[in-house]
Amino acid sequence: MKRFILPALTLFLALLITCRAHSQTAPPRKGTAERINVHGKGLEGNLSGDSPDREVSVYLPPSYKSDKNRRYPVLYLLHGFTDNDAQWYGFTKHWINLPDVVDKAFADPAVREMIIVTPNAYTRFFGSFYSNSITTGNWEDFVAKELVSYIDSHYRTIPNAASRGLTGHSMGGYGTMRIGQKYPEIFSSIYLLSPCCMNIGIHTNRSEEAARKLEAIQTIEEVQKADFGTKAAFATSASWSPNPSNPPFYLDLPTKNGQLQPMVMAKWAANTPLAMIDQYIPNLKKLNAIAFDAGSKDESIAASIKVLDGVLNEYKIKHTYEEYEGDHVNRIAERMEKKVLQFFSKNLSFEQPKRK
Repeated sequence: MKRFILPALTLFLALLITCRAHSQTAPPRKGTAERINVHGKGLEGNLSGDSPDREVSVYLPPSYKSDKNRRYPVLYLLHGFTDNDAQWYGFTKHWINLPDVVDKAFADPAVREMIIVTPNAYTRFFGSFYSNSITTGNWEDFVAKELVSYIDSHYRTIPNAASRGLTGHSMGGYGTMRIGQKYPEIFSSIYLLSPCCMNIGIHTNRSEEAARKLEAIQTIEEVQKADFGTKAAFATSASWSPNPSNPPFYLDLPTKNGQLQPMVMAKWAANTPLAMIDQYIPNLKKLNAIAFDAGSKDESIAASIKVLDGVLNEYKIKHTYEEYEGDHVNRIAERMEKKVLQFFSKNLSFEQPKRK
């Protein structure tokens, strides 16, 4: 009997070791990325002339198509200024390919599968700043209300705030804070990746040369050829200081005849999260989890989130804050894989709704 048991046991152990080795080297299961169109009622009639029918990229996790009865939390991911959803989801070559990043993250059993959704917020002015404006359209409402409603009605989501997260990079990090602190009944957890524009100092350029550049521009073609700072000034003006009586751009710039415009600056300041945060402390306390980070070489943004950390500490609001070695983009894919998805895997609710 022993002659048969020992070889059988040896064979079993060899097979077990082989299976484990295979599982460790096998490529991760792949999710599916698709691009759809979602109509934004609040984006209709925007003075910039951008279409209210917006492209939206959706990542469906590996088990979505095979497990037909399962529902999933949704992570809404907002892209940055001059970016779009197609770049992030690999439809256009870019510095990040989100589906590949997410597939790698989901290969870790500790990271739970979720749907990820990104609207295309690239506008005539290269970005919406996820704000409500007659010039660019009501982007804040589109993300928080219309897009969420559409996704819940067209995909197998878990349709409650506890199962919805919001994250974003740069302009998208700004949008995450702006929207997240206003709508705790829609999103329960937020993660800001290198969020721009947290305070007025980041996007105010007081130089005479910058003022001349801005005021010299007369056509959208000239805006498109302008430097990054000039483009950003037009975009923030369109988002935060719109003016329906001031064609052709329907906005008020921060300078006129070389002089800073106090009312425009006041409007810009009113749209910065660190200026409005005290109003929304009760909402922030309702959130299940808050996190934010930035690279140490991304100096102005790293400085602004350090201030955010201090404010939340003063109000005794639990959160996670990290400054890491990196710049504005070079480690974002890694942060998504190693930090962001783990954060939402831990803090979103994966409880399946009871069948009626």
